[in-house]
Amino acid sequence: MSKLASKRRLISLVEPKSPISEAYRSLRTNIDFSSVDDKVQVIMVTSASPGEGKSTTIANLAVVYAQADRSVVLIDADMRRPTSHHTFRLSNRHGLSSVLSRQCEVEEAVQATDIPNLSIMTSGPVPPNPAEMLASKRMSLLIEQLREQFDVILVDTPPTLAVTDAQIVSTKCDGSLLVLESGKVKRDMVVKAKQQLTQVNARILGVVLNNVKQKNGDGYYYYHYNDANK
Repeated sequence: MSKLASKRRLISLVEPKSPISEAYRSLRTNIDFSSVDDKVQVIMVTSASPGEGKSTTIANLAVVYAQADRSVVLIDADMRRPTSHHTFRLSNRHGLSSVLSRQCEVEEAVQATDIPNLSIMTSGPVPPNPAEMLASKRMSLLIEQLREQFDVILVDTPPTLAVTDAQIVSTKCDGSLLVLESGKVKRDMVVKAKQQLTQVNARILGVVLNNVKQKNGDGYYYYHYNDANK
């Protein structure tokens, strides 16, 4: 087991044949087939509230995309509570906030991991104005530049109900995933989170429901995917 894999339980690396890892691969497939006509290349992952597993979900999703021989970059746009530098054991000296504030070039902020095909842009130093930075033209230009360099761009954002960051970023992405924890999140919170995304015309690809108990009672699947458009 690599140090990277064991740091924050990237199960898609630690146990690639487990049902949970297979669930992440199924999620990847569902995203790939979510649209026939429009390419889904830039995908935002958010949650309704903190602690629902969005950052774990996006990290494992990034790994399974990379394992499918896609060039992947994960952008940690949760500049208020970043996690990617811990998960992948990377420096956070330069990152997204550094690029958006013109403190460094994109190439300096994108870091390779020891996982083939997977790169990370950490959040960078915490800025005083995350929402304004994410809404900037420079953020849009960054995503367009990365579209030319990577097959898949995954963007981790703060919870939708906490701040406006996810709404802002969703307008710059091809689709969004909403991560919810079974038994924790209340129905009215889910409805409100979805409404906030649809208000800005975000394309919701689906809902990832974490910790769903299996019907046979043998344990828990890490997630269950539902198409939000059904």
